[in-house]
Amino acid sequence: MANLTNLLTQLERERKNISSQLERISSALSSLRSGNSSGRGQRRISAAGRARIAAAQRARWAKARGAKVVPIRRLKRKISAAAIARIRAAQKARWAKWRKQQKTT
Repeated sequence: MANLTNLLTQLERERKNISSQLERISSALSSLRSGNSSGRGQRRISAAGRARIAAAQRARWAKARGAKVVPIRRLKRKISAAAIARIRAAQKARWAKWRKQQKTT
């Protein structure tokens, strides 16, 4: 009888061990399926970035084929006239403050 109860407790321990291992395996599989195992979200690329990559790849292929390579031109950023006026006004104010401090010393 004591042998039977020992066997029963040993089997229960093994069952708990196996069920915990199955839980770990299933959680690992679910994280693999979702694709978020690294903890980072999906990265998105802008249309402009995709266009730059495509143009660079086309240039590489043209160079490999020996065709003429068209350089990739980036658009320059433009600043508005209002923004330039604000920058000028702020700079004039800084210089006026500096000149005033120079006069007092």
